[in-house]
Amino acid sequence: MEIKKIKIKIQKEKIIIVLTVFIDVLGLAIIIPLLPFYVESFGVSALTLTMLFSVFSLFSFVSAPFLGALSDRIGRRPVLIASIASTAIGWFVFASAQAVWVLFLGRIIDGMAAGNLPIAQSYLVDIAISEKERTTNLGIIGSVFGIAFIAGPAIGAALSSVSHALPFYFVGAMATLNVIGALFFLPESLKQLDREKKIEFNPWRPLVKAVRDGLLRNRYAAWFFFGMAFSGMQGIFALYMSKVYGFNSVMVGAIYTGMGIAIFLNQTCLLRGFWLRHFRESSLEVWTFLANAAGFALLMVPSIYFFAAGILLNVFSQSLLRVVLMSRTAGFAGGRRRGEVLGVMSSVLSVSTIGGPLFAGFLFQIRPSLPFVLNACVLALGFLLMVRGSERPASAT
Repeated sequence: MEIKKIKIKIQKEKIIIVLTVFIDVLGLAIIIPLLPFYVESFGVSALTLTMLFSVFSLFSFVSAPFLGALSDRIGRRPVLIASIASTAIGWFVFASAQAVWVLFLGRIIDGMAAGNLPIAQSYLVDIAISEKERTTNLGIIGSVFGIAFIAGPAIGAALSSVSHALPFYFVGAMATLNVIGALFFLPESLKQLDREKKIEFNPWRPLVKAVRDGLLRNRYAAWFFFGMAFSGMQGIFALYMSKVYGFNSVMVGAIYTGMGIAIFLNQTCLLRGFWLRHFRESSLEVWTFLANAAGFALLMVPSIYFFAAGILLNVFSQSLLRVVLMSRTAGFAGGRRRGEVLGVMSSVLSVSTIGGPLFAGFLFQIRPSLPFVLNACVLALGFLLMVRGSERPASAT
């Protein structure tokens, strides 16, 4: 009877944190297809647009390791609430902008406490009672992304027809409600707080640890390449569709909705055990890099058929890669280091997403397909890294 009560309690906690993540990701799904069109109304270049992605990543890089270690020390709940509040303020500032520098200020405020997703992932790993459930819980995050990107672009398109700024005000309001809900309903998941844990203020120290960590070094490096490719695509993808294929914001939103459906289907397969029944996790985390590189290679070809195939291959490989690599890394880290290691991964991702959009924006201005060439190359490097060292953590464990 006692075990049944514990399971019910864990399920309630899971539902609450998943709902919290959903509201947060829905906000992203609403604004990502619209962001390039909104920013272009200020008369800026593609490079300036990608700089807005990079400045968020820069401040996220500074804050991520601190927030990860802080969550190990004082708990996941207070750090997550503070992070969501930062998101709300950032989007309100962004929506009210009358000048380009205010757009940057909004992204800086959001980035200063951008720990929503890493802390939520730590939370779900905390409440997992087995390795399989750990992967499943992280897979739920992927499904949330899929569902959010099904509904988000349609909501954003409807709101933007009223005002270009309205979707950003709406996202800020959603984040505010998210803060209130977490304050009243979200319990703490970390039962053994590490009160003696040293809090890192130097953002470079986690990267030094990543380089010195023989157990996880290859994963950190491959994660860096993945982040560089993913953020590069995120920064210019809507512009690419507009310039090469003449798609407007409604059509771009429809394509993002289709991508959301593909993500949801892929994560449903993962949650139901399809991928793990047929493939080992160690194989999946390696070969998804190569599949992702192939997807970008297809996007280089100016053909609507290659474009559709490239999107599908990208979406399926990216959503699977993110979950499997994160799950195995969290498992190798162990309970006491989990928040720290996920914070380091967030920091590595932030560094990669500083440069990724900037390189993509620069190359896009030369030729729209060049960012995809870069992405395919860096993912191929990630594949080689994972081939070389994917078994080392398993043997060390």
